[in-house]
Amino acid sequence: MDTIASLFSFITTPVSWVIVQFHKVYGELFGPDTGWAWGLSIVSLVILIRICLIPLFVKQIKATRAMQTLQPEMKKIQERYKNDRQRQSEEMMKLYKETGTNPLSSCLPILAQSPFFFALYHVLNSIASNDTIGVINTRLLDSAQKAHIFGAPLAAKFTDSSSKVEALGATLTDVRVITAIMIVLMSASQFFTQRQLMTKNVDTTVKTPFMQQQKMLMYIFPIMFAVFGINFPVGVLVYWLTTNVWTMGQQMYVIHNNPTPGSKAQAAYLERLYKRVTHHGKTRGRGERAIVKAIVAKGRDRNEFERKFINGLNKAGLAAQADGTVVKSEATATAQAADGEATTTATAPAGKRQQPKRQTKAQRQGGAKAAGEPETKTSLTKSDQPEDTQSAGKKGGQKPAAGTRSKAQSGQRKGPQRPKSPSKK
Repeated sequence: MDTIASLFSFITTPVSWVIVQFHKVYGELFGPDTGWAWGLSIVSLVILIRICLIPLFVKQIKATRAMQTLQPEMKKIQERYKNDRQRQSEEMMKLYKETGTNPLSSCLPILAQSPFFFALYHVLNSIASNDTIGVINTRLLDSAQKAHIFGAPLAAKFTDSSSKVEALGATLTDVRVITAIMIVLMSASQFFTQRQLMTKNVDTTVKTPFMQQQKMLMYIFPIMFAVFGINFPVGVLVYWLTTNVWTMGQQMYVIHNNPTPGSKAQAAYLERLYKRVTHHGKTRGRGERAIVKAIVAKGRDRNEFERKFINGLNKAGLAAQADGTVVKSEATATAQAADGEATTTATAPAGKRQQPKRQTKAQRQGGAKAAGEPETKTSLTKSDQPEDTQSAGKKGGQKPAAGTRSKAQSGQRKGPQRPKSPSKK
């Protein structure tokens, strides 16, 4: 480790200068020789470095998303050339070149942070060896050696001998207890960060060997931190624990506000976004508009969660626009209004159907005469019957032949007719 740290000795002077500047500030508050002053100086160094690395972190997120988008194509290449490793590697490189994706981009924050880590290790190791380094002179060296964090000196290690720990003004038990707790916290934070990345922010529809490798790293990295941690000074453990906590919080923020498409985190985010949009009737903020804009631009390539989000907006009478805004859909509103009217009509109580009053025979005949319509059936009295009919009835009581009826009886005459020779009594 000393050899590796010496390779980054060119950056030890800037790192030591930053620590000293923070120590001046915290020394005024807590005292120059306290562990709080030196410990918070290291924590502030981590925060400053991580803030400077935010652009690289954003690039890492984009590179990781691009790699996840290429997973289906990579799987096809692996299946097509599973017996030809060389051709498989060539096709992979060709795919990376065509899409402008670099697999190493996801490692940029770690690679950029490593020089500061080894420089800090070199500074703290020099303090433990009672050697001046960078801008840390003899006075600051004595102050740093007196600084203890919960009873453990900044330069002490888990593997240090009892005599070396006593020379730093501490006991071996205090050093090992504090370093063991910090190593466990450091490994646990690393494991939790990797686990939430794998369980919440990975596209569950794609199963590739890349995901299996990530699962293996989820268990390997914490073990590596535990093994190397016993050789780290307390000050370096403070540095590494702080950067792990920062990474975990940063990862939680990204998962909550900008999840990977197709992941469980995206399903939860779109559900929250749907509730906010339907409540306010519009998207609020640049981030929400960017998410909606990306979903609209996908068209038919939307995943299950994105289709559910768009369909939910349509049912709520809203429509997502290409610029990421959400407006009220006129077609949907008209359809809803029509549905509402139909529902109201169907549920309204039907009025009683009024039956027309029945008319008497005289009223019906009078109505027909008033309308100028001929009567279809005329009733003749005996005096109105023709004479030959009356005489025929008087003579011998002759009855008409079976099956025959007179015109007067049949009632088939069209309209009223005046008899030719009415009888006179």
